[in-house]
Amino acid sequence: MHIGKAIRLERIFNRNTGRTIVVPMDHGVTVGPIDGLVDMREAVGKVVDGGANAVIEHKGLVRCGHRAAGRDIGLIVHLSASTALSPFPNAKSLVASVEDAMRLGADAVSIHCNLGDETESAMLADFGKVASDAANWGMPLLAMVYARGPKVSDEYHPSVVAHCARVGTELGADVVKVPYTGDIESFSKVCDACCVPIVIAGGPKLDSTRAFIQMVHDSLQAGGAGLSVGRNVFQHADPTRLVEALNMVVHRDESVEAALAYINE
Repeated sequence: MHIGKAIRLERIFNRNTGRTIVVPMDHGVTVGPIDGLVDMREAVGKVVDGGANAVIEHKGLVRCGHRAAGRDIGLIVHLSASTALSPFPNAKSLVASVEDAMRLGADAVSIHCNLGDETESAMLADFGKVASDAANWGMPLLAMVYARGPKVSDEYHPSVVAHCARVGTELGADVVKVPYTGDIESFSKVCDACCVPIVIAGGPKLDSTRAFIQMVHDSLQAGGAGLSVGRNVFQHADPTRLVEALNMVVHRDESVEAALAYINE
């Protein structure tokens, strides 16, 4: 591996466990300034204090979340976007480049691709270009790959998720983010078919912290490399303590019960 890429990956992954806790904060382009992401320095500070490994932000938000004090955190700059106001919200367009991310001091870049959408071909072309540019610069690429379109009846079906993960791997991503399939056995098949780390998405905000932490725990047992979860973290009543509990499960292999006891839930 390119030494520059290896060094950057160590800034977004725990080098001892090979796992990561990533908190995406790129939701503002899609849905606006939602709860938890109004004051970005405060939002970033809370997950930093909890021990998150990295955050994901759009290029213009980096200046808003930069704290200039305290502990550092890995920065992943998101390169694609769409809005919920669009008649085609699943059609992601490139809004930044690898070079933009480098100028911002990023440790990695990310891109979102929705398989099955009518604009899939354009998103795959963008994916390929970004993967090539990232490889040229030794910049790690995290690909968020989901199945969303008229032919997709269940985006969480194990075979569908496995297809998404494999597309991300085959097109050159260094880390692939996909939905959790719901059980250890099926998700292990997703992970086994890829030679790069697989992290789980959070999806809609869950009502139960137990369900969330259990999902994270089970994904690790299946061979996953951690999580890239936004709303279930930054909209929690105490994001710092939740991230500390996630560290217990992700980086210290402690039980779900121990993590829940730590946050008094």
